[in-house]
Amino acid sequence: MDRRADDYCDAVLAVTELIPAGRVLTYGDIAELLDCGGPRQVGRALSRSTRDVPWWRVLRAGGLPPRGLALRARARYDAEGTPLSVPRGSTGPGDYRVDLRSARWWPTAEDQALVDAVGASLGRAGR
Repeated sequence: MDRRADDYCDAVLAVTELIPAGRVLTYGDIAELLDCGGPRQVGRALSRSTRDVPWWRVLRAGGLPPRGLALRARARYDAEGTPLSVPRGSTGPGDYRVDLRSARWWPTAEDQALVDAVGASLGRAGR
């Protein structure tokens, strides 16, 4: 990865680390907070990272867990008490969504200052 991509990845990971247990953001939410990139860039940054971050707290639109990781994520959501929506007649532990109305997190003023500083350091790459 080039330096710009590394910086973007670091910014995404920094925001991901701010999300409290039991709360979530979508890929698009993170891009919006950083005012840079989009959902796909956020997903790419998370998928390529080797840093230990709470990846399960970053979702696809509609409250869906990361592709291919529904069962691993479900264990984390259950342990953290993340609000879930399980359809009637559910067929298994991978058949759920996170309840975004209840679980979506937004930064406090203090956290937002950190996010703004990280976003500003990107020079708004990818806009």
